[in-house]
Amino acid sequence: MSVNTLTPGTQAIKNQKQDLFESPDFYEIDDLLTEEHLLIRSSVRDFVKKEITPYIEHWAENNHFPYEIVRKFGEVGAFGPTIPAEYGGGGLDYISYGLIMQEIERGDSGMRSTASVQGSLVMYPIYSYGNEEQKMKYLPKLASGEMLGCFGLTEPDFGSNPSGMKTNFKDMGDHYLLNGAKMWISNAPKADIAVVWAKNEEGRIHGLVVERGMEGFSTPETHGKWSLRASCTGELVFDNVKVPKENLLPGKSGLGAPMKCLDSARYGIAWGAIGAAMDCYDAARRYALERIQFDKPIGSFQLIQKKLAEMLTEITKAQLVNWKLGKMMNEGKATTPQISMAKRNSVATALDIAREARQIHGGMGITGEYPMMRHMMNLESVLTYEGTHDIHLLILGNHITGIPAFK
Repeated sequence: MSVNTLTPGTQAIKNQKQDLFESPDFYEIDDLLTEEHLLIRSSVRDFVKKEITPYIEHWAENNHFPYEIVRKFGEVGAFGPTIPAEYGGGGLDYISYGLIMQEIERGDSGMRSTASVQGSLVMYPIYSYGNEEQKMKYLPKLASGEMLGCFGLTEPDFGSNPSGMKTNFKDMGDHYLLNGAKMWISNAPKADIAVVWAKNEEGRIHGLVVERGMEGFSTPETHGKWSLRASCTGELVFDNVKVPKENLLPGKSGLGAPMKCLDSARYGIAWGAIGAAMDCYDAARRYALERIQFDKPIGSFQLIQKKLAEMLTEITKAQLVNWKLGKMMNEGKATTPQISMAKRNSVATALDIAREARQIHGGMGITGEYPMMRHMMNLESVLTYEGTHDIHLLILGNHITGIPAFK
C-alpha cells in the first residue's frame, strides 16, 4: 500500500522531520548480542524509522489506527517471531523477540501493543494449546498479517481478578453457545479472530477461537482514549454465539492457560517500555545540547546533567535485567515473578524518564514536535495493562513471603 493511502496529509507530515534516534549502550550490552540479534534489531529499527516515526504524531493526534501497518508488521517479521517457521513464525529466540518489541515501542507503545497482542496473546496460545489443524489454519495468516487477532480475557467487572469472569459457554451437542463480554481489548475493532477465555458449565476456563462474522459476535470500538491513540481498542460482545466445537483449544484449560500467555506478553513489554525510555532520553539529550539559555546550552547546567545521568543509569540497569531475563526465557527457566519484576521495573522507569524528559523540553515538551508527551500518555496504559503496577508488586510479595495478598 502506498504512502499516500495512509491518512490525508500524511505525505506532508512525513517530510517535516527526520528520525535521528541513537540507542544508548553505556555498558556495551551489544557485546552480549549475537550477529543475528544485531541484524534483527537493525532491520526493525530501519522499519520503524521508515514506517512509524514519520507518521506517529499525526496518527496519535487524530486517534487513527493505520490498519495497513498490520501487513507491514507481517513482512518485517514482527508477528510471532518465536513461533516455528513451519507455522509462519520467525523461529527466533526470546532476546530477538525482546529487541523487536523494544524497537517498535521506541516508535510507539500502541504500535508495539498491536504486534505483541498478535504474537504473545493470539499466536502463542494457538501454537501452545491448539491442535495441528488449528495451528495450520490460523498461524501462517496471523504471521503474515493477512489476519489480525485479539485476546479476550479482561471483563468490565473483572480486570485484576480474571478468575471471576462471567463469560461462559454451554455444550449444545454439535456446537458451543457463547455468552458474555470482554473490555479493553487491543485490536478488537479490526480483529478477524479473537482468542476468548470463558467458563464451561463446570466453571472450568477454556480458550475458544471466535471468528468475525459469527452471528451474535460484535466488537464495538472504545472512544475517548487519551492513551494508545494510534492503536485500536474495543469490546468483545457475545450474544448466543454459536462456536464450532473444533474452535476450542484442547491443549490446556484453567486460569493458568491465559496467564502463561500474559507471561510472554509481559516479557515483551519489559523490553518494549525501555524502547520508549530510550526515545525520550535521546530526545532530551539532543535538546539539552541545542537549547540555549543564559547564553549556553541547558545541558551545561548541573540539574539537567543530573536528569540525563539518572536516565542513562536506569536505562542501563533495565537493559541488563532484560538481557538476563531473555537468557532465562531461552532456557525455559524464567518464572512469573521474574517476568513481573522486569515488566514493572521497565514501565515505571520509562514513565519516570518520559516525565523528566518532558521537563527538560519545557513548554516544547507538550507538543507533538517531540515524543515525550505521547510516550507519557501511552505508558500510563502500559503501567496498568497485562497486570497493573500494584498487582505485579503483589506477585513479587507473594513470591517473597509465600502469602498471597490479593486473595
